[in-house]
Amino acid sequence: MQILLIEDDEIEIMKFHRTISKLKLKHQVIEARNGEEALQILSKKDRLPHIILLDLNMPKINGIEFLNILKKDSVLKYIPTIVLSTSNNYKDMLECYKIGIAGYVVKPLKYEEYKEKMLKILSYWSINELISV
Repeated sequence: MQILLIEDDEIEIMKFHRTISKLKLKHQVIEARNGEEALQILSKKDRLPHIILLDLNMPKINGIEFLNILKKDSVLKYIPTIVLSTSNNYKDMLECYKIGIAGYVVKPLKYEEYKEKMLKILSYWSINELISV
């Protein structure tokens, strides 16, 4: 499975890669530091990710702005997008679901809980029939 990880925090990126490694998962991870960079990656449309893991609070184009752009694109709107955020703000969650996300996961502080959540997310999406556009 090919994953686009959109995250501006270097520690969170390292934690995600460490988790993938510890879980012995062979997924390919493409990184973008913000929504603008992610849109540049997605604009090529030659090899789109199967899922997108998206942080909300980022510079340049934040997560909600990114989602609004993504969901207006006739091809990109079908890529399942899961928000990974430290925020459990109800307004953010509601806005993301209105736009059309596949899920919203609050990042736990403890690494073991984070690892368990990532295992569940990636296992779930690994067994889904994903559209390759």
